[in-house]
Amino acid sequence: MNTFKMINAVEAKKIMDSTSCKILDVRTNEEFEDAHIFDAINLPLSDVSNMAENVLPNKDEKILIYCRSGRRSKEAAHILCQKGYTNIIEFGGIISWPFDIVI
Repeated sequence: MNTFKMINAVEAKKIMDSTSCKILDVRTNEEFEDAHIFDAINLPLSDVSNMAENVLPNKDEKILIYCRSGRRSKEAAHILCQKGYTNIIEFGGIISWPFDIVI
């Protein structure tokens, strides 16, 4: 079974700035609209199981996942790994994101 990697916000920002990747926000639509990381895709945790393949068709693409505090993003990372995604990186929550956000 695939596993995911856990990193911190600084490491995640380095990846975002240097390589091609998807940034996945698994908070609710309302939370996402309030504030999110630039270029993030919103796929609420409740929709990850049944919508992941539509939103993220390339299962080998690098996908960085976050939520508010890190709990939902870890759960989403587990789900994606079970679905065959091979390059999942979880980096916690937006509450500990020290960089700019879209408001």
